[in-house]
Amino acid sequence: SQMTDDASTAQTAPPLRIAVLGTGTMGAGIATNLLKAGLRVSVWNRTRASAQALEGLGAVVADSPAQAVDGADIVLTMVFDEAAVAQVAKEFVPALAADAIWIQSATVGVAGITRLAALRQEHLIDAPVLGTKGPALAGTLTVLASGDAADIERARPVFEAIAAKTVNAGTDIGQASALKLACNTWIAALTAGTAQALEIGRVLGVAPEAFLAAITDTASDSAYAHTKGAAMLADRFDPQFAVDGLLKDVRLAQAETGELLAEGLLPALVDLYGRTSSAGRGGQDVAAVIHAIRGS
Repeated sequence: SQMTDDASTAQTAPPLRIAVLGTGTMGAGIATNLLKAGLRVSVWNRTRASAQALEGLGAVVADSPAQAVDGADIVLTMVFDEAAVAQVAKEFVPALAADAIWIQSATVGVAGITRLAALRQEHLIDAPVLGTKGPALAGTLTVLASGDAADIERARPVFEAIAAKTVNAGTDIGQASALKLACNTWIAALTAGTAQALEIGRVLGVAPEAFLAAITDTASDSAYAHTKGAAMLADRFDPQFAVDGLLKDVRLAQAETGELLAEGLLPALVDLYGRTSSAGRGGQDVAAVIHAIRGS
């Protein structure tokens, strides 16, 4: 029967070939989970050492972006910013198969993804992710995806391997990137708000951890506040999400919303994380923003 034929075809179809370009904190976790899911993975990174670390798990390490995408069904980009994506894209786009899908997961903003889309008009999915180093390694990221519905469906095995859920942000390239900026400004506000509350307690003579005890199991409780609050109290800032990464994102949000939201929180967030970075803490975790609030 037709059904049996389809089933047997599905079983014999070789696993998808995925190229992951950028194997830093996020990309390494993503590549690891794609390999665990049984997909064939090639990796490339500007500094080869981090890509090399994935070889033991079964990844093929490529010498160039073009070599990485040769024969790939899907390519996923996870580099620092739009300039880095554009540079890599100029190298790999000419080597892509016509029907290969490009999942663009770096946070580049709406104008950024629109410019990148000009480099390849078809089969591009705007797909930034929510989550830091821990969720990337655990395969529990949240994917925000916008683009052609058929492309998103074809990319589903990738999203299922790396994420706990995929939020469909719409059919237009740029909608997922807009949602990502909204989510990252929320992270910025929540982190700074946690630091602010701890510091108010401290300077007014209350044990700082009393704030975390007070919000526990209330309507305003937040698992994130406890995670970041504990890091702040311990003065432990190993990067789950580095200050400079979040600073880039809040600056993008400010640039893209411009005069429309000039009176909101964005100027304060850009200032706070900017001062944290200027104090030499750009490579530390975003929890280090407590030092900017403290003026230390």
